[in-house]
Amino acid sequence: MWWVLSLSRRGKMSVNPLTRLVWYCHPSPCMSPLSHHLRLPFLPSFSYKYTTPIIIFLSINTLLKELQSGKDSTMAINTNLSFPFLLLSFFFFLLSSLTFSPVVANRDLELCVRQCWVRHKSSPQKVDECLQICEDSYGHIVLNSEVEPEKQLRQCQEQCDRRQQGEQKEQCRRQCQETYERRRGKEEGEGGGGGGEKKDNQQEEEEQQEQNPYVFQDEHFITSQSNEGRVKILQKFHQRSRLLRGLENYRFLSIEANPQTFVLPAHLDAEAVLYVASGRGTISLVREGKRESFNINHGDVVRISTGTTSYIINRDKNKKLRIATLLQPVSLPDEFQAYYGSTGEKPPSFYRAFSPELLSTALKADQDKVQRAIRQQNKGVIVKASEQQIRALSQREESGNPQLKRSKRVFNLLSKEPSISNRYGRLHEVDANEFPQLQDMDVAVAYANITKGAMQGPFFNSRSTKIALVINGEGYMEMACPHVAQQQQQQQQGQQGTIQRYQRISSSLNPGMIFVVPAGHPIIIVSGNNRNLEIACFDVNAENNWREALAGEKNTVNAMEKEAKELAFGIPAREVDEVFGKQNERFFFPGPRGGRPPA
Repeated sequence: MWWVLSLSRRGKMSVNPLTRLVWYCHPSPCMSPLSHHLRLPFLPSFSYKYTTPIIIFLSINTLLKELQSGKDSTMAINTNLSFPFLLLSFFFFLLSSLTFSPVVANRDLELCVRQCWVRHKSSPQKVDECLQICEDSYGHIVLNSEVEPEKQLRQCQEQCDRRQQGEQKEQCRRQCQETYERRRGKEEGEGGGGGGEKKDNQQEEEEQQEQNPYVFQDEHFITSQSNEGRVKILQKFHQRSRLLRGLENYRFLSIEANPQTFVLPAHLDAEAVLYVASGRGTISLVREGKRESFNINHGDVVRISTGTTSYIINRDKNKKLRIATLLQPVSLPDEFQAYYGSTGEKPPSFYRAFSPELLSTALKADQDKVQRAIRQQNKGVIVKASEQQIRALSQREESGNPQLKRSKRVFNLLSKEPSISNRYGRLHEVDANEFPQLQDMDVAVAYANITKGAMQGPFFNSRSTKIALVINGEGYMEMACPHVAQQQQQQQQGQQGTIQRYQRISSSLNPGMIFVVPAGHPIIIVSGNNRNLEIACFDVNAENNWREALAGEKNTVNAMEKEAKELAFGIPAREVDEVFGKQNERFFFPGPRGGRPPA
C-alpha cells in the first residue's frame, strides 16, 4: 500500500488545513517503482516498507510547522495536540505498512522473477541482468536456485556486502548461511534410499522442459480479463524459438465467455478459423452492410474472413462458451489488431481517433450525441446481457434456407463420422475438401478424444504442422525431434560433423495448454487414468498432407518387403514382424500401465 501526500505550497491557505492533506491509495504495481526512487539517502539499507511511514512522518511534521507559523487564526492548531497527533500518525502508518507491504512485495517479486525466466531462459546472462533489476526494484536479494549451494552461498554473501552495512550486513550474511544449510540438509535427506536417483530424474525432466520450445502454458499468454470472461492471446510462435519460424504468420487466441454474455463487435486484420471447444452461442457476421446470424454449438468450425465485423453471444444459462481461434494476419507479418467501433473507454473505440467535428459531420449527427455514443462503454470486451436480449439475438437468424447457409459458414466436426474410431479413442477431421471455406488458409481442423488410460500414435504428419489445444483431461506427450538435439550438439565444443540424433521432447498435458508438432516429427500422446483426454487441432499446410502410422495396423514397417526389413534392421524379417506386426489396433492403442510418464 502506497500513500501520497498532496501538500500546498508555502503561503496562505484558504481552506481548513486538514482538508489539504489528501491520501491516495494506489495498487501495488505502482508502489514498487515509487518506493525504489524515494529511498532516503541516509537510510540506504531500508526497504520501501519502512521509507513509506518515514516520508509520511516528515511530511506531516513539515505541514504542522507550516501551519503553526501561519498568520491566519483559522489555521492555528493547538500545539499541545501536535506531538500526540504526530506520534499516532507515525505508528498507524508504520503498522499498515508492515502489515501489507511484505505480502505485496513478495507477490510482485515472484512475478518479476518468473517473467525473467520466461523471457530470457535461452540466455543465462540476460536472466542474471533481469534478476538484478528485480533486486533493485523490490529491495530483496534474488538467487538462482539452479546453481550449486556453495556458489549460491557466495553470491548471497557478496550481495549482502554490496547492499548492507553494519549490523544489517551481518544479519543478511547469517540468513544466507541459514538458507545454505537448509538446502544442503534437504538434498542430503533426499540422497539416501534411492532419493538421489529420484532427484536426478526430476532434474532431467526439468531440463527437458526448459529445452522444450514446442509447449506453451499460461505464462506464454497475454490475458485480457473482465467480470464476464477473458480473451487470451498466445505469444508469437517464433518468439519462443527459431524452430517455429514455419508458423511465423500464424497467431492463436481463445475466448471464454460466461453464461448469457455478449462479446463486443470487432473486425480483425486477419483471416480466422474458429473452433467451438464447449458451450453454445450465436455468432453474427456483418459484411458490406449485410448481416448473417447463426447458432453455434460444441464441435462447430467457423470461418471468418478478414475485415468482417463479428459479435457473439453465449446463449446458455449455465455453461461457459469457449472458442479457440487460429489467425493468419494480412496487414503485417505475425501482427494483428482487433478494431472495436461500437465501444467506448474500455476497449477504446477507433471512432475516437477522428476529430469530433469531422466524425459528427460524416455521421450527420449532433457532436455531443456522437461523443456520448463512443465513450459510454467501459465494461470490457465481454459484457453481461439480459435474458430478453439473449433470446432476441438467438432467434434473429436471417431469412432463407438455414441448412444451405449453415453448410456454407459452419461445419460441425462432431456430427461427421470419425475418421478413425475404436474403444481406445476416436478422431474427427475436416479439411478443404469437405469444408471449402478452409481452402484459402490451407488449414484442416481435427478433434481427438483419447480414452482414459489409452494412447494415440506413434505417427507423424507428412506436410502439416499441428497446433494442438488441450480442451479437457490430463496426460502427457513424447516427440522425437532432431532439431533440438542438433542445437545441443552445436553448443558443445568440437562437435562438428556428428551423426544425427533425436531428442525426446516430453511434457505433461493439462487443459488450456498448447503444443506444436512440426511436420515429420513422430509423436505419442497418452491419456491419464482419470478421464478422457480431449484435444482440438489446427493443421497448417494441410493440402496434400497425410498421416503416417508408425505402429499398429497399416504401419510403415509392415508394408515393407521381407528383404527390405532384413536390410534395414539387420535381423531376420521374422523377428521384425514379431515387433511391428503384433498390434492389431489402428492409431489408438491401450496405454502403458499406470498412465504416467516413465521415470
